[in-house]
Amino acid sequence: MKKLFPIILSLLFTIGSFAQTKTGNKGITPEMLLKLNRVSAIGLSDDHQQIIYQVKKVLLDNNKSVTQQFKMLIKGGKSTKIENSNDLITDDKINSSGEYRIVSRQVKAKKVTGQDHYNDVSESNVYIYDDLNYRHWDTWEDGEYGHVFIEKIGEDSFEPIDLMKGEPYDCPQMPFGGAEDYVWHPDGDKVLYVCKKADGKEYAESTNSDIYQYSMKDGATINLTETNKGYDNSPAFSPNGTLAFLRMKRDGYESDKNDIIIKLGNTDINLTKDWDGTVYSFLWSEKGDMIYFNAPVNGTVQLFGLIVPKKPTQAITVKQITKGQFDINGIIGQSGKSFIVHRRDMNHATEIYSVKLKDGSMTQLTHSNDRLYQNIALSKIEKRMVKTTDDKNMVTWVIYPPNFDPSKKYPTLLYCQGGPQGALSQFYSYRWNFQLMAAQGYIIVAPNRRGMPGYGVEWNEQISGDYGGQNMDDYLSAIDDVAKEAYVDNDHLGCIGASYGGYSVFNLMAEHDDRFKTFISHDGIFDWRSMYGTTEEMFFVNWDLGGAYWDKENTTAQKSYNEFNPATKVAQWSKPILIIQGGKDYRVPVGQGLGAFQAARLQGIKSRLLYFPEENHWVLNAQNALVWQREFFKWLKETI
Repeated sequence: MKKLFPIILSLLFTIGSFAQTKTGNKGITPEMLLKLNRVSAIGLSDDHQQIIYQVKKVLLDNNKSVTQQFKMLIKGGKSTKIENSNDLITDDKINSSGEYRIVSRQVKAKKVTGQDHYNDVSESNVYIYDDLNYRHWDTWEDGEYGHVFIEKIGEDSFEPIDLMKGEPYDCPQMPFGGAEDYVWHPDGDKVLYVCKKADGKEYAESTNSDIYQYSMKDGATINLTETNKGYDNSPAFSPNGTLAFLRMKRDGYESDKNDIIIKLGNTDINLTKDWDGTVYSFLWSEKGDMIYFNAPVNGTVQLFGLIVPKKPTQAITVKQITKGQFDINGIIGQSGKSFIVHRRDMNHATEIYSVKLKDGSMTQLTHSNDRLYQNIALSKIEKRMVKTTDDKNMVTWVIYPPNFDPSKKYPTLLYCQGGPQGALSQFYSYRWNFQLMAAQGYIIVAPNRRGMPGYGVEWNEQISGDYGGQNMDDYLSAIDDVAKEAYVDNDHLGCIGASYGGYSVFNLMAEHDDRFKTFISHDGIFDWRSMYGTTEEMFFVNWDLGGAYWDKENTTAQKSYNEFNPATKVAQWSKPILIIQGGKDYRVPVGQGLGAFQAARLQGIKSRLLYFPEENHWVLNAQNALVWQREFFKWLKETI
């Protein structure tokens, strides 16, 4: 992608200016989007001179995918295909002596199915529960849990050690944990693993995961983070043996400020306590004297660094290393004076770059989608500052059609971000793709409304307990500000979003004062009472709504379930709406989409239900994703 690199650098623009675009013959299509090569790093070679990565390609014809692995010299050279990376990257699940390996396996720890309880019903299909958490994300609880085991390499007679024997708990953490949840101590005798050791109702209501340390020497397990009641995860040792990990302080708050903690002796030092931001992920430097991390800031995600203190009283300064209109959406490792990262922006899918730590300048290493982008007319991007109703300055991304002509008028879409505390950065989605939307002739307005990280803790936290309040005004402030431009067709405005964004769509359906001509909501929350009774992670609704709907003395909760509940406002609906729902979405369960669709149709409102029985909160099947895109734009063409 060398030809595009100067163009990407030109995206580093000042507020109010347009980013440059490459002239191509056509805009991207849904088929082209889904056929993009999907690049992800496996890691750096042991000598830190090569990047090992994989490229996944979706095959739409047979609804499958193929993945290939490659290696490349970081200082320059062509990619070389490899069969596997085992000879280039040491397996970090093998201890320092090379004798033992740690793995995660599923074990049965509870009786749940009919067959578990009765030995004469082998053809039964029934689950029996006495408590929460009976399902999670897209899976029903079947009594099996992920446990960490220690195996002895090359000795089949060795009985693997189950570090969590008999416990109804998971490691990795469900539903998104991985191999990073269990690591060796440098001494080769101890294993650290992340686990939320809670069950039933307590599990559903708590975010209190901890880091446990198991010793092979005596078989003892100790909790290294017992005093903290929020999330503790991502343990990683420096080359000199210092432990670092990520921490959120408050139990039940999944979007709390995420800080980097190190242990100096028995003392926990919060390295980012005084920094007004939240950390996504971190890595140690090669010498162990610094920690690098990525974090959201001003509508992007950037690379930061800090010097690790040698004593608890030492001052700590956080330095932003990269700047520009892009996301550092993954950090891979250090190679000499450079750091290797994933980078993307609203016009480009993820590729791998090197970053000079001295000045933040970047060099693109992989070029997996050059051929496609050479023929694509890219979007114009504007970072616009919008004044909110409470006199704050709000970053709003405006994405323009390729070959944008300000003398013409364009239909315009207000995009409502999910989360609700999800960053609206320079992400590149294979579903909610702004480049694709713009290529169909739409302007997209994407405000960084209240609740998003990257603007300080206060801005991030304001949304909790105020779902239908200030951030709804923020949405309308953004669309009203952009709609003043002569190139916006005010008779053809739409409102779209998913998850919390889908909730925003349902809510704005009743409160838009005839601004919008059409709406699209994917897996949106429609009725908070039903949501509270059927969602799985109760800490989410307890924190963000204020509590249960039957708690009549709780004024925050009552406001959420009444004033901020779209189901109580359906009589004010009048415009067409496309409702999309996944059948295996247990975070925002199927009744939400079905209830909204019936409310619309029973009132005679033009509406359509797009139902995916086997999809969860996302659309992961390639051909389903293609149908999603086609129906999305078909609906807009019909109704806007």
